[in-house]
Amino acid sequence: MVHNKIRAGLRDGIPIALGYFSVSFSFGMLAVQDGISPFHAVLISLMNLTSAGQFAGLTVIVSGASLVEMALTQLVINIRYALMSVSLSQKLDSSVKTFQRMLIAYGNTDEIFAVASSKPGTVGSKYMYGLILLPVIGWVGGTLTGAVASTILPAAVISALGVALYGMFIAIVVPVAKESKEVLLVVAVSLVFSSAFYYLPVLRNISSGFTIIICTVAAAGIGAVLFPIKEEQA
Repeated sequence: MVHNKIRAGLRDGIPIALGYFSVSFSFGMLAVQDGISPFHAVLISLMNLTSAGQFAGLTVIVSGASLVEMALTQLVINIRYALMSVSLSQKLDSSVKTFQRMLIAYGNTDEIFAVASSKPGTVGSKYMYGLILLPVIGWVGGTLTGAVASTILPAAVISALGVALYGMFIAIVVPVAKESKEVLLVVAVSLVFSSAFYYLPVLRNISSGFTIIICTVAAAGIGAVLFPIKEEQA
């Protein structure tokens, strides 16, 4: 069975687009507050499509870190996309050509990968184009809206939205951490490492880019060692 109707892809992409709009709105707002122009904020979202990578990259840009730090930060945070693309390539129908696969790889985010992988049988290029289109519009449109809003909204409203952003991240992490002791431990380790790099005299001198890299690798590594996934569960 081959899923290859663009209308079906567009329908499946609507909820993803709505979720992306709200997250990218926050990114656009923060980017402008940190001195990035609305145009460049939108360009970042258009070229990347990675929420965690963009928020981390924004921190690296604002701190004036080197390009090496930026590259390593994005590699560590986004390397999962390489694995997801390899997996998705096995899901694509044999009629999908190399250039079409390259276009699809551009929009292979976590949510798009999950939806496409859940389809029985294989998926064609038309379905994938439809599935990717609206989320891209939602992500870029949310960034533009947030960036423009940050330039016209009163300071009190912007400050309130900034607090809401942290609340959003907490709302994402806490429910999962409550259900999984593995996730809870990894989150706790991340907090300990992050706090150490913020408060300790020697560690606080390390740039934010390398701090993100070290905390990410350390927390993930400890979680992998303590809670390895058995082969039959992978």
